[in-house]
Amino acid sequence: MFLLKNIREVLTLEGSDKKDGRNLLPSDLSILKDCSIVFDDQIRFVGKYSDIPDSMLKSITNEKDLKNYVLTPELVDSHTHLIFGGNRAKEYSMRLNGADYQEIAKAGGGILESSRGTNALSDEELFELCCERVHRLNSYGVGTIEIKSGYGLGFNEEYRLSNIINKLRNKFSPKIQIKNTYMAAHAVPKESTSKKYIDEVCIPLLDKLSSEKIIDAVDIFHEEGYFDSEDVTKLLEHATSLNLPVKTHADEFKDNKGALLASNLKSLSTDHLLNTSIESIKALSSSSTVATLLPGTGYFLGKEQANARDFLDAGVKVAIASDYNPGSCHCDNVLLLASIAAPNYRMNMAELWTAITLNASHALGLKDQGSISIGKKPRFSLFKLNSIDEITYNWGRNFSVNLDSI
Repeated sequence: MFLLKNIREVLTLEGSDKKDGRNLLPSDLSILKDCSIVFDDQIRFVGKYSDIPDSMLKSITNEKDLKNYVLTPELVDSHTHLIFGGNRAKEYSMRLNGADYQEIAKAGGGILESSRGTNALSDEELFELCCERVHRLNSYGVGTIEIKSGYGLGFNEEYRLSNIINKLRNKFSPKIQIKNTYMAAHAVPKESTSKKYIDEVCIPLLDKLSSEKIIDAVDIFHEEGYFDSEDVTKLLEHATSLNLPVKTHADEFKDNKGALLASNLKSLSTDHLLNTSIESIKALSSSSTVATLLPGTGYFLGKEQANARDFLDAGVKVAIASDYNPGSCHCDNVLLLASIAAPNYRMNMAELWTAITLNASHALGLKDQGSISIGKKPRFSLFKLNSIDEITYNWGRNFSVNLDSI
């Protein structure tokens, strides 16, 4: 067994966990001071060192004194597109000069440009590039990362991406958990239509990947000019028939009732939600579907932010993720983005921390982590600071420490 003792502060989120990540008050942070934790494959004890049973102390084989550190549940980035080649820096400048996302896409930019850059790289080049990105995310304290495919836009190309993500998962496990989300339905190739692409590429490849058991979930971009409600229903119902969890990108450019559809399809999460209606928010509040907000995308594109307070006040489970990608949010630091967004979202501290730990875990179907409580997996993030408050106060400064280095 392992012992972490004398921890200055531990953010347990036990209160948040008991509320299923909804309707949170600041007290739901459930912070413990001068705390010790005993664990093996799961957390066995959380509390004062003096209260650890003698029988448990006798089983300790490794211990660390963390009197100058604070500990939180592991940070989770539940929405990234980090497997890509090339960059779209020119588009960012175009946008600042007045072009919008749809105009750039129509001019041959956007996701199709990233597809060209990604397909131009060899497997080895793309793998090494992604390894660098995973290491960088982990350096911020992020220990669980979802990676979506979607820049291949062809049967063989998307198959390659899903396999590279699987290779990344195998390389970094168990220290870093990588969830492999199949998102061939990210955009429609120029030579195709959404219906044809779903039938000829997305579903046949989904069947192949499902039989090989290397993907964890299926996602689709539900938006005008991309995939409509009929496409979403067809693909995700097929995924469900294969016992694969489903997710959606929804209501980013306009309200397409995407979040409502995601709720009806029992999605793990529905993401973006910049224009989600009150009707859809109400549906989410009575479902297990997590509303994943992506503030970096709104900032990067110069769009209005999602009305987080409407979701939170309705009792929706809210997560925050980076949406790290080359075109609409080239920022990979979910802790930074959540810290910046929280005042705009009018989030309290329990809502903020739950959004990047517990609820983000649930957005990936991980119910065995996200809080520091007995029975949960011992997945932690460690920071060399005096208090939990200082982590989100110091925008852009990295105080994360690798526990193995102490």
